[in-house]
Amino acid sequence: MLNAIIRFFLEQKLITCLLLLAIVGWGIVTAPFNWNTGFLPSDPVPVDAIPDIGENQQIVFTEWMGRSPQDVEDQITYPLTTSMLGMAGVKSIRSTSMFGFSSVYVIFEDDVDYYWSRSRILEKLNALPTDLLPEGIQPKLGPDATALGQVYWYTLEGRDENGQPAGGWDLHELRSIQDYYVRYALTGAKGVAEVATAGGHIKEYQVDLDPNAMKANNISMMQVMEALRNTNQDVGANTLEINQVEYLIRGLGYVKEIEDIENTVLKAVNNVPVLISDIATVNIGPADRSMLGILDKSGAEAVGGVVVARYGDNPLAVIDNVKAKINEISPGLPEKTLADGRTSKVTIVPFYDRSGLINETLNTLNEAIYLQILITIIVIVVMVYNLRASILIAALLPLAVLMCFIFMKYLSVDANIVALSGIAIAIGTMVDLGIILNENILKHIEEAPKRQSLMKTIYLATTEVASAILTAVATTIVSFLPVFTLQAAEGKLFGPLAWTKTFALVAALIFTLLIMPAFAHYTFGFNTKSKLWSRYGNIILMVVGIAALFILPIAGLVLILLALNNLFKDKINNYAAYHSTVMVAIVVIAVAWVLAGSWLPLGVTVHQLVNFLFIILIIALVLGLFQLFIRYYVSMLRWCLANKGYFLVLPGLIILLGLNIWLGFSTVFGWMGNGFDRLGINIRTTTVYSGLNHTFPGMGKEFMPSLDEGAFLLMPTSMPHAGVEANKRILQQLDMLVTAIPEVETVVGKAGRAETALDPAPMSMFENVILYKQEYATDVGGNKVRFQQKEGYFVIDNERFKNSLIAEENPVFLQANEILLDKQHRKLLYTLDEEEEHTELNLTDDFDFVPYLITDKSGTYYRQWRDEIRTPGDIWDQIARVTNIPGVTSAPRLQPIETRLVMLQTGMRAPMGLKVYGPDLETIERFSLQLEKVLKQVPSVKSEAVYADRSLGKPYLELELNRRALARYGLSVAQVQEYIEVALGGMAMSTTVEGRERYAIRARYARDFRDDP
Repeated sequence: MLNAIIRFFLEQKLITCLLLLAIVGWGIVTAPFNWNTGFLPSDPVPVDAIPDIGENQQIVFTEWMGRSPQDVEDQITYPLTTSMLGMAGVKSIRSTSMFGFSSVYVIFEDDVDYYWSRSRILEKLNALPTDLLPEGIQPKLGPDATALGQVYWYTLEGRDENGQPAGGWDLHELRSIQDYYVRYALTGAKGVAEVATAGGHIKEYQVDLDPNAMKANNISMMQVMEALRNTNQDVGANTLEINQVEYLIRGLGYVKEIEDIENTVLKAVNNVPVLISDIATVNIGPADRSMLGILDKSGAEAVGGVVVARYGDNPLAVIDNVKAKINEISPGLPEKTLADGRTSKVTIVPFYDRSGLINETLNTLNEAIYLQILITIIVIVVMVYNLRASILIAALLPLAVLMCFIFMKYLSVDANIVALSGIAIAIGTMVDLGIILNENILKHIEEAPKRQSLMKTIYLATTEVASAILTAVATTIVSFLPVFTLQAAEGKLFGPLAWTKTFALVAALIFTLLIMPAFAHYTFGFNTKSKLWSRYGNIILMVVGIAALFILPIAGLVLILLALNNLFKDKINNYAAYHSTVMVAIVVIAVAWVLAGSWLPLGVTVHQLVNFLFIILIIALVLGLFQLFIRYYVSMLRWCLANKGYFLVLPGLIILLGLNIWLGFSTVFGWMGNGFDRLGINIRTTTVYSGLNHTFPGMGKEFMPSLDEGAFLLMPTSMPHAGVEANKRILQQLDMLVTAIPEVETVVGKAGRAETALDPAPMSMFENVILYKQEYATDVGGNKVRFQQKEGYFVIDNERFKNSLIAEENPVFLQANEILLDKQHRKLLYTLDEEEEHTELNLTDDFDFVPYLITDKSGTYYRQWRDEIRTPGDIWDQIARVTNIPGVTSAPRLQPIETRLVMLQTGMRAPMGLKVYGPDLETIERFSLQLEKVLKQVPSVKSEAVYADRSLGKPYLELELNRRALARYGLSVAQVQEYIEVALGGMAMSTTVEGRERYAIRARYARDFRDDP
């Protein structure tokens, strides 16, 4: 059957070509690289930076405003947790009780459908007994997303017409715009599960009561509460028909301004009303921030939000949809004119955008595959020594990769760095299939009878090795069966790699056995010795090469040299013996030059010519050794067979060295030390034993390699008893200290939680997202850009910064259509147009020169780090050094995505931790602090990364009620507790509606009385 299929595709070349075109087009449509083909649709494979290896988790979130963690634990968390036990598919349940809210994490088995698990939880919540939870408390299911879905963070800022920060907006104004306009608009973007707000002030009407005035007017708290509830309501009174016209009747009573509350009547004494304004001060102010988070950008408070992608959606597509929605709503965002005449418009400014990391990941894998193809072409050309066969084999790689994308799309394998790595590591095996087939075809062509057709020769050559190729691929796929059976996090991490490698091998097998024979018939059947080709073909090749010099210089030069090489073969005697060697040399040198420009093995600071010479040297050494091995293989094999004992010493030494590197010297040869110990001889302290033990400590183990995300997440904590203002001050200090590091681009910090069930952080925990500059300047897609550096004046972008100056400290990237302006008088000095023609105007001598950079393909890469900073780890060391603030714990080196994964898996914000169990919180905390001191002294552990969570320290001012005294005054416990809650903590009495915005009306004692026990 296999031979019949091969014969069919070999003979029916039209079908083969149509199949190839269909696969190529389909592969381009599903490719994750966002190729803009123009005429083809786009339905890419879902793509993220790394696989989501988190557990199958759902969150039940319950708010109980103003309640202590102990009350939340006893009355909400514990009843909910016990009620969730026994649900189908539940593996475990974790819970957290904090001030004002409860989070219950229900973890299901991995084979349970995500949305089926949500429906089971909703059924359980609907079936809860009515008296299980306190009155008015309604638990809700968290968004259909995981914490890893936090793909886009942004702030709302006032900016002028040039895009520069202008300010002019209060925090409560920005918060209202975020809550009632931006959040709803972005939630409507396709694939968004939730948009949560962070930072700012919630606007509310605050009624600050004066207890002395209440006593003088004989007004009780209950009267105030009842009056506030009754003063804010609209009603509808059906309809009224007048003159055959029907009118809808509405009673308008919503509070619109402060005076509406001040004029609320409490009671009337002798026809004289007592108003709210007589016993209280009414104003508009911010809500209590103990339940809200604080957002800070480089030391200034900000308002922002986080976009959460829906579970199973394409994160890159979600971010693109959000950006499109932002472009749509941006013209409608409010603006105001400032006192200095500038216009400040509310602008959505992203500070964490995962699409940059995703694109960099794709570019890295794309570049890796591209470099592998170039290296493979060099090896094939040299080893096969046939340009036509080399072209066929090299073409197999990109075609198989495109087909692999089709498999990934329709078998639900997302593209990420692990999955795409499976394609990269499969390239060697994919090339082998093409080499085996083409080598056998070339051999059959040489040995074929003279009258045998080329098609039959190719058919015989293909069928001869087809079963062997199929068996080899099947064996490789079968070897991955253990990986396919992995479960939980291991299966989610390594499963995509196994799948993509299998897809790549299957695609290579299809191309090798079905498509390559037909094109081999075309390629090897082309007669270059004909008079027509020798007369006109090479001339056409040379003309095409000359034309290509202006578009792709390297390709044009290669075509010209190949044409000249062919002409020399026909025109120069005895040149035919060198023709193939020269042709191979031309191709190898050209590919090596392209490889040097893309790979730069000696570093980006070394000239491309030096990198090219290095690559040529490596190619000569490696392939030269291969040629020597092939040449003397028979002699070496004969000696090894004749001297088996001597030869087997070599593999024995290799095995021993491998075991030492893998397990460590002390593990492999520990028996030796134990034996000498029994003899009373201590060899462990000898120089040789100690040196070998330190040289071969054994390989470290890590479940998941760390991905360089281009950002850090600083997560220290303050003391639990620290108040809102103290945490705000610490947060601002952290942001300003980190911002001062030259390698840091932006810092945005958060204290407390964003308003989402996915973020149960207390106010004492900080999350500072630190974006640092790339080592070399890059474009939007993460590709390094070459520049030409010059000295000049201040650079002003003609479109964005028409009348503003750019900071002096850093070089400026000057591109086409940008201008240079006079520092003091802002006169035009010269313009850089697209042709890089400079026109100098009004040049004077009293200006400071600053460096600026012009994009130039023949220039050099611009390094943005200081000389002493060599790796991202050095930047983190700088961050750890400057953020050593008294009263703030240290923090391990974390990254945004890495941290979310760690917290999803362990419930902790560190990759390694210890859980301490004890009889009470005091004992647990005391032992934890002692354990912290011990762990800081452990070798190879960074002391600044060890810290113990403080579980105690938040003070309580407890009012213990005397029931006998209450009875004497005729008061109930509920009445007194309500007084305490309203007067001291404040209680929302009602909610007023202004347009689409909703604001609470809160009653409480004035600050002076609340602060006086």
